[in-house]
Amino acid sequence: MSKTIIFLCLFVVACAYAASTYTTKYDNIDLDEILNNDRIYKKYFDCLANKGKCTPDGKELKDVLPDALKTGCSKCNEKQKKGSEKVIKFLLDKKKADYDVLEKIYDPSGVYRQKYADEAKKRGIKL
Repeated sequence: MSKTIIFLCLFVVACAYAASTYTTKYDNIDLDEILNNDRIYKKYFDCLANKGKCTPDGKELKDVLPDALKTGCSKCNEKQKKGSEKVIKFLLDKKKADYDVLEKIYDPSGVYRQKYADEAKKRGIKL
């Protein structure tokens, strides 16, 4: 087997792996700092709600959110899953109107609300 074929095989495997998970480069963002700082929180919310410019990490979130909802966060690592749960709980407990706005954008027909209702209940999330 030539070096070119080996390289191409490795490249295809690397691409397939990369597509099977979301980037981890934003995993160390302090979610509490974002959620508890109205100015920072508003920037992220405005990004997701199509009301303002996005930071690079906000854009990444906005880009993967539809796929994460569709696939049950199957490409998320554990830290991302826990972070998602934290954000959802925060929105439902403290920013319900914002949650409703985002739900209308990302789940207008209520498919995901219904799909994840049992899991939310198990985790103590009241939809």
